[in-house]
Amino acid sequence: METPIKKQLIDQAIQDFGIQDFAKATIREVKSIAAFAEKESGVEFIKMEMGIPGLPASQVGVDAQIKSLEDGIAHSYPDIQGYPELKKEASRFVKAFINIDISPESCVPVCGSMQGTFASFLTCSQANPEKDTVLFIDPGFPVQKMQLQVMGVKYETFDVYDYRGDLLREKLESYLKTGRICAIVYSNPNNPSWICFREEELQIIGELATQYDAIVMEDLAYFAMDFRKDLSTPFEPPYQVSVANYTDNYILLISGSKAFSYAGERIGVTCISDKLFHRHFPALANRYEGLPFGLVFSTRMLYALSSGTSHSAQYAMAAMLKAASDGTYNFREEIKEYGKRAHLLKKIFCKHGFYVVYDKDLDEDIADGFYFTIGYPGMTSGELAHELMYYGVSAICLITTGSHQEGLRVCTSFIADHQYDQLEERMAIFEKNNPRN
Repeated sequence: METPIKKQLIDQAIQDFGIQDFAKATIREVKSIAAFAEKESGVEFIKMEMGIPGLPASQVGVDAQIKSLEDGIAHSYPDIQGYPELKKEASRFVKAFINIDISPESCVPVCGSMQGTFASFLTCSQANPEKDTVLFIDPGFPVQKMQLQVMGVKYETFDVYDYRGDLLREKLESYLKTGRICAIVYSNPNNPSWICFREEELQIIGELATQYDAIVMEDLAYFAMDFRKDLSTPFEPPYQVSVANYTDNYILLISGSKAFSYAGERIGVTCISDKLFHRHFPALANRYEGLPFGLVFSTRMLYALSSGTSHSAQYAMAAMLKAASDGTYNFREEIKEYGKRAHLLKKIFCKHGFYVVYDKDLDEDIADGFYFTIGYPGMTSGELAHELMYYGVSAICLITTGSHQEGLRVCTSFIADHQYDQLEERMAIFEKNNPRN
């Protein structure tokens, strides 16, 4: 059967963009080709490549930010340590939804978690001259590796697909026992696979981080978005699981972008354990006038990077965290939409011969959420991504995220209600054109 978009149009566009291997095409390249093909063909694309919020920004934040601007806050430089009310509410939010005690002092506003990771990488990589390498538990967010490339810091990675549960200990320790690992990085829930580490896995990570004196950077960009559990009630279990329960060597990166759909204002909070915040590393003390880890992070790294975080955005974040902790704003109710979309999309793909690549958290099916992963029998990642473009469906290959599995990352954020029928129709044609062996 003929494909919805002429193959020649897609093939020529890929060639014109100079992409040699479509498996390695970046998010921006896939997006650009999809936009070009949509315009030239007149066929609407079902866009699944970009991890951008697809819901309106939290009104609680918008109102607070507008008020702060109207009150004149824009004329004033923000404190490098952060707006005191935001620091207080970040500490309270962590207690309310993770059940961990971190003092306001140790909660530092950043220009989104991206800046939080950059400053954390800088601080961790300079803390001990013998520990010069960052370890990624992949798959993960590719831009974090680019940050290290920009810094000239070494990194190692492994795909966690075959190392869930008890298998994680031996694999993780094989890297840590070299003595070179300064930091361990992962996201939970995970971008792109949406796996969620279990308590026993986080305990393994925490215990080994303590044993080998490595700092865990826990990226909570998709905070409380494991929709299999009701994580919406502040100060009551169940809580967002965290490595913070199992080690003092941790940095939690909490973003406003996805949980509150506040991506445009570049606001987040980096929460450093009190023990780590006040810890003195000889290498840092020698380089930065005797300062402890946390003050190196804020008064040196962040100060050098941006001299603080957008003042009005800090008021927005403070208001959102406060309302969530007060129980007057259930942010999870708004973002549950992503889980509903994932459920419907998976159903359509699986009906037509696709399978979910990262499908389990040990013995439990993964949650429905912001992302999921798909594969098709007999096709490599690059072949599948290329082929789906003929059907007006765009997604990125897992290889770009550090995964060793053949498949694609699907993002649910931009799916419109009318596109489920489109996808059903197009995947029926796809299945006929690509019979499984």
